[in-house]
Amino acid sequence: MFAEATPWHMPWLRRVLPSVVALVEHDPPRTLFTRFIPASRPGEGVGLWRDYYRRWSSMTLEQLAPSMVDLIPELAIYTPPARTFDKFVYSPWTGTDLAQRLRAEGIDTLIVSGGETDVCVLATVLGAVDWGFRVIVATDAICSSADETHDAVMTIYHSRFAEQVETATVDTILGGWR
Repeated sequence: MFAEATPWHMPWLRRVLPSVVALVEHDPPRTLFTRFIPASRPGEGVGLWRDYYRRWSSMTLEQLAPSMVDLIPELAIYTPPARTFDKFVYSPWTGTDLAQRLRAEGIDTLIVSGGETDVCVLATVLGAVDWGFRVIVATDAICSSADETHDAVMTIYHSRFAEQVETATVDTILGGWR
């Protein structure tokens, strides 16, 4: 739904996709895709999510083709061994056992890529910080549909979260991957 011509299309997705694929290719079994699943129908959800899905009724499951919530083919080929974790709000940490599952696997560092920089990526990063994970944002493997807020979030990572959020290019990350 983010790669196709929908109201939620991310134009930069195709540009950053090779960098995302490079991260995944490096270690598919340690890759976890978080997949946003919209409400089934307009008005579903908790609190303001009901209004959100009334506004975005065309992006509900009853309006979208089922394939629109699938991973894009360039990433889906890595599952398995990569895993997919479905989420129903921006943050993968809300109402889930994701942190406990990662800790049980001995994971203490997360490399974050994907979209949107200023929505789901931001929620993922801040939640990971709250859970005490080391967070590395792959700067050339994230994108947004809004350049201005993408840039603003990157500035915030460097100014307000410099002690808790690292940023690096995919080449730098892969060069230091143990």
